Amino acid sequence: MRRKELKLMCISSVFAAIVFVVTAYLHIPTYNGYVHVGDAFIFLAACLLPMPYAIGVGATGAMLADVLTGYAIWAPGSIVIKALTAMLFSYKAKKIITTRNVLMLIPATAICAGGYYFYEVIITGSFVGALAGIPGSLVQSVASGVVFILLGIAMDKMNLKKRFLGE
Repeated sequence: MRRKELKLMCISSVFAAIVFVVTAYLHIPTYNGYVHVGDAFIFLAACLLPMPYAIGVGATGAMLADVLTGYAIWAPGSIVIKALTAMLFSYKAKKIITTRNVLMLIPATAICAGGYYFYEVIITGSFVGALAGIPGSLVQSVASGVVFILLGIAMDKMNLKKRFLGE
C-alpha cells in the first residue's frame, strides 16, 4: 500500500469517526429520529478527499450513528443519502469554500430532505405521514451548511488543504 493511500484512509477514518460522534451525540431528538450537524463534516471530507474516500466517510459515519444509537432502521437510507451528498462536493479546488461547493449545499439539502422523505414512505407506507419529517431535514441541512461554511472558512485561513494533505 502506498503512503498516500494510507494517509487518505487514515484521514477518512478520522472523518468517519467525527461524523459518527457529532451525529450520534450532538443532536436534537425529533419524533422520528434526530436533527444534527454531522453532515457538515461529510461536506468538509468531500472537499478534502477524493470522491471514493468521501463517499466512505459519509456512508460509514452516518450508518454507525444510526446503528449504534437505536435508529438502525434508518441506516440503509442514510448510507445512500449521505453517499450521494458527498458526491456533490469537489476536492479539486485549492480551497474548501468555493462558489461551487457553497452552491452544492442546495442540492445536498434536496437530497437529504427528499431522500429521507422517500425512505420514510418506504418504511411507513404513508406519503402524508412522511411529510412531517421534512422540516427536520431542512433544519438539519441548513444548520450543517452554516457549520460547513464557518469551519471551511477557518480551515481555508489556516491553509489546511495544502499543509495537512500536501496538495
